[in-house]
Amino acid sequence: MSELPKAYNPKEAEPEIYRRWLASGYFNPDSLPAAGPEAYSISMPPANATGVLHMGHAVMIAIQDILIRFERMSGKRTLWLPGTDHAAIATQNVVEKELKNGGLKRHDLGREEFLKRVDVFVRDSQTTIRRQIQTLGASCDWSRERFTLDEGLSAAVRHAFVELYRDGLIYRGDRIVNWCPKDQSTLADDEVEYVEKKTPFYYFRYGPVVIGTARPETKFGDKVIVVHPNDKRYDKLVGTSFDVEWILGPIRAAVIADPAADPGLGSGALTLTPAHSFVDFELAKKHGLEILPIIGHDGRLTDAAGPFKGMKVQEAREKVVQILKAKGLIERIDENYVHHLSVCYRCGTPVEPLVSKQWFVAVDQPAKRLRGRSLKQRALEVVVKNEVAFVPERFADVYRQWMENLHDWCISRQIWYGHRIPVWYKDDQVHVGTTPPGTGWKQDEDTLDTWFSSALWTFSTLGWPDQTKDLKVFHPTSVMETGYDIIFFWVARMILMSTYLLGEVPFRTVYLHGLVRDRRGRKMSKSLGNGIDPLVMAEKYGADAVRLSLVIGTTPGNDQRLYEEKIASYRNYANKVWNIARFLALQDSTPTVGPAGGSLADRWIQSRLHALIRDVTKDLKRFRFSSAAERTYAFVWHEFADWYLEIAKVEKNIALAREVFGAAITLLHPFMPFVTEHVWTKLALGKKVLMVADWPAANPALIDPRSESEFASLQQRIMALRQERKKAGVLTRTMVVRLKKDDPAWDHQAIVERLARVRLAAA
Repeated sequence: MSELPKAYNPKEAEPEIYRRWLASGYFNPDSLPAAGPEAYSISMPPANATGVLHMGHAVMIAIQDILIRFERMSGKRTLWLPGTDHAAIATQNVVEKELKNGGLKRHDLGREEFLKRVDVFVRDSQTTIRRQIQTLGASCDWSRERFTLDEGLSAAVRHAFVELYRDGLIYRGDRIVNWCPKDQSTLADDEVEYVEKKTPFYYFRYGPVVIGTARPETKFGDKVIVVHPNDKRYDKLVGTSFDVEWILGPIRAAVIADPAADPGLGSGALTLTPAHSFVDFELAKKHGLEILPIIGHDGRLTDAAGPFKGMKVQEAREKVVQILKAKGLIERIDENYVHHLSVCYRCGTPVEPLVSKQWFVAVDQPAKRLRGRSLKQRALEVVVKNEVAFVPERFADVYRQWMENLHDWCISRQIWYGHRIPVWYKDDQVHVGTTPPGTGWKQDEDTLDTWFSSALWTFSTLGWPDQTKDLKVFHPTSVMETGYDIIFFWVARMILMSTYLLGEVPFRTVYLHGLVRDRRGRKMSKSLGNGIDPLVMAEKYGADAVRLSLVIGTTPGNDQRLYEEKIASYRNYANKVWNIARFLALQDSTPTVGPAGGSLADRWIQSRLHALIRDVTKDLKRFRFSSAAERTYAFVWHEFADWYLEIAKVEKNIALAREVFGAAITLLHPFMPFVTEHVWTKLALGKKVLMVADWPAANPALIDPRSESEFASLQQRIMALRQERKKAGVLTRTMVVRLKKDDPAWDHQAIVERLARVRLAAA
């Protein structure tokens, strides 16, 4: 066999290896040789069409590829389906920023021309994303790649909307929603983030009570005082009304009782601001009270604010406080109040709770096809009954808590990019369907929440609503692997939609990985300048090193710390694998004649190998990726390279060394696919490419505790002799060691002398 180059160069090797994988067709389950009847599938969480992968994506790709390669090599019909999410608000924002740099707004172009610009941007972005995913070694089926706005998925979205609407689970109504004044669109509850901000908290005298608020600019229309029914302080006030001096002059205030009032909070009395508080909105509906919007969709005050109309929130707040102070109505001001400010998760703009006419999914409405259960009830049931398992298990409780508190889901967005709502209007008529019923009908201007389409991802990508072969074979999918921070945005919605539309769960297991943080445990961000680009690291150290650094030392659901030195250390491991292969390539691999059953070293290495196969297989089936990688790492470097290969130089059993190495790199392949595939080919260790080689099976008969114990004693003897050399200061030459005739070291003289660098002599 020809000599291999001295150094392994991943920059040269990895692109060529990936091209070979693509050419083989084996990413496609229909092309797999000898695939069994059992199917295994993962829907890759679609990357946003905005373009650049970060370390969170790299973790996802590494873990999913480990699972896919393991199951493929285990003989299953394995599908890993990739794709891209149109990420409506984020993508539209990026393109609008580009237009702004050129002095344009989207309205200058019009809807049709603007969407053409977005499509060009997305196509370029998709090309970039695809290349980045391939750089990391993802063995996904590119022939089945999907996009949440492609023709097939768009048809699926329309079909789903109509199905939900006809079952009374989608409706249009005036409800309070989260509104982003910058994006000029609604946000779902879980698209709102909260940041702590120190802000004044004001206590005002409102007739006979004191009320507190951080937002006095919303209080123009407050005309109702709410107290708890059992609060004796206000018994005589409940049911009465009276004039109260207020912001724009006297108003008529009424007092009602409701358990929502907390007697222990402040004065125990509160006034209602129904148009700008989710709690107050529900109370107003319950008691039939007026809902008067004070802040408009443009973030400015409305007609209801009188002379304050048109003012921005902060300006109005300052003037309202001035007026109430002049009227002597300020009881006190807490300047150190920490307010949990709600902001848009995309742009960071403060969110305004506003009443708006929007489209909603009714999560508490009984559904016919769910036998009278609601979407929420069924989605809770699948986790309670363990139809969907969470790894780690603690996230099942997180899921249940969120689902139990889920409110109707606002699915309409006031943006141009996305799935247009399949509703048409003509005069006073309304048509809900996948197409307009004829001419003269105008389609709803709004688009659907991005999460509505991505909630269909596991089955729309397989051809639903058509009953395709892929849908039958690969759904429910086997595992949904994603970050724990997306459990509410996406995982819960997929369960809601799949259980309703298909009558089955979207996946059997949810594996949640943690966030990647920097060396000091901080979240990676542009502002801190502490981010690590996985593509830059792959270019510098190889994709295998990046992948292994993201797996070893991590546990499911927990954050991990990553830094460049850790990645660099695993490049050294790839070099170690290469150097082993280089040594074996130069050796005569003709089987040698040895003792029956092999030498002690032969029996030991086979025992360790088959124990490794047993344990790694068990680890991967139980999602213990770090444990599986660490075991294999230690075996290849320390047991095989440091001990067995050195002994093989004495005993000349290179044939067994090749066999053991071949099995070891098969186990290592899911973690480090490039270097293992490369040495598999260079050493001609099998007929197939490694990615479709058979996963090794542990042979219990070869697991030999007695041989392992005997070999451990030999190791200890050798290490003791090495220590003696060190103590004697003999570092560069062989040291003579005199032993008694009955010393066990004589049984393995050649091995002891070579590995301990000593010459044994009779005492």
